[in-house]
Amino acid sequence: MITTINHIVNPEARQKAIERFREKGIVLPTFAQMRNPELVPEKIKESLRQIGLWDLHPANLFRITWKNEPVEKGGQFGGVNYLELPETLTGVKARIVLLIGKYFPTGAHKVGAAYGCLAPRIISGEFDPSYHKAVWPSTGNYCRGGAFDSYLMGVTAVAILPEEMSQERFSWLRDIGAEVIATPGCESNVKEIYDKCWDIRRNRPDCVIFNQFDEFGNPAWHYNVPAPAIDEVFQTIKTSESNLAAYVSATGSAGTIGAGDYLKKHYPHLKIVASEALQCPTLLNNGFGGHRIEGIGDKHVPWVHNARNTDMITAIDDEDCMRVFRLFNEPEGHTYLKSCGLDHALISQLHLLGISGVSNLLSAIKAAKYYEMNGDDILFTLATDSADMYQSRLAELTNEKGSYTALQAAKDMEKCILGQGTDHLKELGYLDRKAIHNLKYFTWVEQQAKEIEDLNQLWYDRKLWDDQFNQATRWDEMINEFNEETGVLKKL
Repeated sequence: MITTINHIVNPEARQKAIERFREKGIVLPTFAQMRNPELVPEKIKESLRQIGLWDLHPANLFRITWKNEPVEKGGQFGGVNYLELPETLTGVKARIVLLIGKYFPTGAHKVGAAYGCLAPRIISGEFDPSYHKAVWPSTGNYCRGGAFDSYLMGVTAVAILPEEMSQERFSWLRDIGAEVIATPGCESNVKEIYDKCWDIRRNRPDCVIFNQFDEFGNPAWHYNVPAPAIDEVFQTIKTSESNLAAYVSATGSAGTIGAGDYLKKHYPHLKIVASEALQCPTLLNNGFGGHRIEGIGDKHVPWVHNARNTDMITAIDDEDCMRVFRLFNEPEGHTYLKSCGLDHALISQLHLLGISGVSNLLSAIKAAKYYEMNGDDILFTLATDSADMYQSRLAELTNEKGSYTALQAAKDMEKCILGQGTDHLKELGYLDRKAIHNLKYFTWVEQQAKEIEDLNQLWYDRKLWDDQFNQATRWDEMINEFNEETGVLKKL
């Protein structure tokens, strides 16, 4: 039976966590405060004036929000950070809007997903920071976020990620003091990560695995924080004729796409578009393979993917992503985009899209063309991180292909953006959705020791997903009780 975290399970471990947090001066933010930083205590806000966005300071837990002021140090809170792209760039009349993840601590929004997994375990006493180590299996940003959250909460972190991920990821993890375990393969080699997790379970009893692919705290955070942020932006930019038409997300861990469950509840006509790499089209046609769209993970269906709510699958060529990534970040690319009529202000912001953000953008273009959307339709997606995470990739591409030229920029714009078609795309019916759900059996029941009854519950229990997503209300009550017992906030 799949359960929720709604009570204290180990008072002794919880008390040890209280003592650790009191000693280190740690205050936990609520999910409500992440949605609306106006609720953050003034004493916390004041302390943030002296703290950098990435500084290893516990007050930065309160910067797990889309509303950080976009500055490196001393920033306060404002509106949601987002970027709307014009038809001149996208080639479609529909409005495409991306929430910007760069201004989270660590430069990626997955620091929030990690918080949604770790914090509830601490306040319930399931995780004892004086004994346990937190293990973060990931293809990159989640384990970075987990390591960051762990450090700020006085917890030892263990990061597991494929050896072919960008060097920026490995360097940062080692600098922060996390134990780093590199597994064989690339973005698509998730099973190798799982195998390492089983090895740790068998041999390291002090380790707790926070597997984003089966932790409901991951989509619960996205349901309660990014999704309301999207709704807030929509209410800000809409006209009387506007329609919140689609939400587009790489499937990845199925955390980010979980925001779609919230949006579909409020906008039932909305299409949830799941994006994956053409080189590994698992949902599209049970495909497999390696790819270069870092940060989306694949080759299986995550346990926490609510397949009932998925309306469309798109598969994006990783070559298109890399070419557009260069177009957005090379000087010659900027010059060409200016010649196409894009203004400098917009061009200067395109670095806010990392490789997976580019992939999400291309999927949004595909969806807009397939559904023949017009200027009244608004599609939302996320730039989960930025180009800052992939400077080594730009250098590698230059070494491999030579300097970027105006001619190449023109080719990339025409082929990779304006030339996106409705191929490698599938609109899902009921049986298509159930077929995707059924794929979970092979990973989770056969390989990861889940129960068949739980697999069926994920599909047939209509209340389960709401129960999981709405845990945040109870978590906030437990966080406030926990903070009250540490007494840290009173002493600030």
